[in-house]
Amino acid sequence: MRTDRKNRPASSGEINFILPTVQTYQLSNGLKIYFSEKNDLPLIRINFLVNNGSRFDPDNLKGLTNLLAMCIDEGAGKYDALQLADEFEMLGAQFSVSSDPDLSVLSLQVLRENFIPALKLLASVITEPHLKENDFNREKRKVLVRLEQVKAEPDYVADISFEYFLFGSDSPYAFPVLGIEPTVQNIQIESVRILYQKNFSPFNASIVVVGNIDLKSLQTELDDVFGKWNGKTTIEEPLVNLKKSRRKVFIINKKDAVQTEIRTGHLSSKRSEKDFFQKQIMNLALGGQFSSRLNLNLREKSGYTYGIHSRFNYFKEAGYFEVSTSVDVENTTNALREIYSEINNIKDGITKEELEFAKSSLTKRYPANFETFRQIATNISSKIINNLPDNYFETYIERVNSVSLADVNKITLDSIHPAELTTVLVGDSNKILGQINKDEFGETVVLDYDDVFNN
Repeated sequence: MRTDRKNRPASSGEINFILPTVQTYQLSNGLKIYFSEKNDLPLIRINFLVNNGSRFDPDNLKGLTNLLAMCIDEGAGKYDALQLADEFEMLGAQFSVSSDPDLSVLSLQVLRENFIPALKLLASVITEPHLKENDFNREKRKVLVRLEQVKAEPDYVADISFEYFLFGSDSPYAFPVLGIEPTVQNIQIESVRILYQKNFSPFNASIVVVGNIDLKSLQTELDDVFGKWNGKTTIEEPLVNLKKSRRKVFIINKKDAVQTEIRTGHLSSKRSEKDFFQKQIMNLALGGQFSSRLNLNLREKSGYTYGIHSRFNYFKEAGYFEVSTSVDVENTTNALREIYSEINNIKDGITKEELEFAKSSLTKRYPANFETFRQIATNISSKIINNLPDNYFETYIERVNSVSLADVNKITLDSIHPAELTTVLVGDSNKILGQINKDEFGETVVLDYDDVFNN
């Protein structure tokens, strides 16, 4: 039978799904546990969270937290680096370590039958890392090689430059997690060891567990491997000063580039603020989905780009609004003009149709955020770091649906600031400068491409 494509298929109605139930408790040494039982597969997922992100890196040692994350699993307990990797592999375990501006995360996923030996390996990495100098030197060389490689990636240059100029050089959020070459060169193994001693402590960490195990069994196992882990954190939270700025354009000169990477935006509120849902809905209309105003203008109508999007990005102590895209260098200011125009126009409010479409999009795709063990663990981790309410998952759809058109349009007036836009253009400055009108785009500063990596 031929499919009728002239008429939209009827909706099957409300989507019913079961949200994860999160139970919390604390070991006697202060280590906090967040547990969600999931029994559809014989798997267990752990995210071990440490309040140890790159925002804690000293000014002359940017990249330090990243190097600790790279070194911490290079041998632990009775195993050297290769032996440790082999042990995880023999258990069929997926193990990784990562860091971001706010957190270091050690992640483990393993079959239920291999959970106990895999958990002991994880505990060994966390509590008994070798942090040997030869392993450190090898990982440091990898970082320096990567820093050379990213010089050829204009999108990376645009991203790190945008955050630097947006937050300002004195902000802990101004520098990339990877660091920059001069500061990475400064880092020695002793600094990595000191950072570990200061920040890896049961009082400065949390464990998220999702999987096929009951709470009583989990408590027994976690107490067995982590219960005797001691240490008092001496961590000092870095001060985050958010300074509003006036409109300004920074051109990072990449000679002979045929495209321009564009980033523009301004500071915004933290994720924990009450305006989150209104801003999400507004952003979907502006640039958060394929049918958004920005994409319909710059891609479909003007043909300047293959894609453009806007977002509100959140850290623990700060947030920002950003529009990002890349265009042919000849269309740099034409594209920027249209971006500014759409940002200005959104302050007049979104339509009822845009409101309903955004709400439908957010609520109907929400269940897909809880399909896998990894997704559930990631969402619980996000709730912890952003200090969200205990009932956040349960009330999400209700809170989205309760947002009115007036709510969105009021928040839009309060949260979008065209006069404060910081703009970064990575491209051929000789071709871009001829298009720039200071009265239209604001003060313009040109920087050499290599300055991004050396200063």
